[in-house]
Amino acid sequence: MRHAAVLTLACALSSSVAAQGPVTKYVRYSHGGATSYGILEGDQIRELRGDLFATPSPTGRSVKLGDVRLLAPCQPAKVIAVGLNYQSHLGTRAPAAYPGLFAKFPTSIVATGDDIVLPADAKNTHYEGELVIVIGRRASKVSVSDAKAYVFGVTAGNDVSERDWQRDDLQWFRAKASDTFGPLGPAIVTGLNYDDLLLQTRLNGEVVQSERTKDLIFNVAKIVSYVSQYVTLEPGDVIYTGTPQTTRQIKSGDVVEVEVEGVGVLRNRVTQAR
Repeated sequence: MRHAAVLTLACALSSSVAAQGPVTKYVRYSHGGATSYGILEGDQIRELRGDLFATPSPTGRSVKLGDVRLLAPCQPAKVIAVGLNYQSHLGTRAPAAYPGLFAKFPTSIVATGDDIVLPADAKNTHYEGELVIVIGRRASKVSVSDAKAYVFGVTAGNDVSERDWQRDDLQWFRAKASDTFGPLGPAIVTGLNYDDLLLQTRLNGEVVQSERTKDLIFNVAKIVSYVSQYVTLEPGDVIYTGTPQTTRQIKSGDVVEVEVEGVGVLRNRVTQAR
């Protein structure tokens, strides 16, 4: 199964999509007891030295993708999310005048291949496949026209959501931010046309969400600009941009895959704590 997942990742990451510049795929991984960043090229990872967001340099060493454990592609200090950002998810409701924001916790972040662990009392938890923005530069009060210059790249995310808690709790502390409720990865990809990528979610192999990011009500630039008016964004911070269409309940034993065109497949099995 692990070998098959690696092959799927390598193929997905090498797919041809419309680009706006040189496309580079960055991964964070564990190998030989060390954690490193690297550039993924086919089934090889070229190791990097230094901070991913501060011009890292190649070490000259390479490792095979199949020999490493992929980690979440960054370690964000802030995890922000946008709700109700596709008309297909809103249904007949009118869109808001500005992005509706909420926060998840860094402790919700897990990598591709890690389990989504539902708390023992969670009874109505859903997947939410999303495009995720990764910030590359400190951003405060930036304009919409300048906002893309602050985006390092994009990745795939799953904004796991417990609907009963989302409805009943004072805030979405449990519903959106429980441990493992923020799968992220497998890679951060630069140079893509972030505003027109195919986003798909599969539940046990069945396609359950499929829409292009051109249908976002608030696009990447508008989201980054809006968030930065109130919260200073730092390199490595991430913003989940919203989920399309409808969602369904997940349960122990399910496998959820979120695929963003040109980025790859984020794959997580669901378990439930006792």
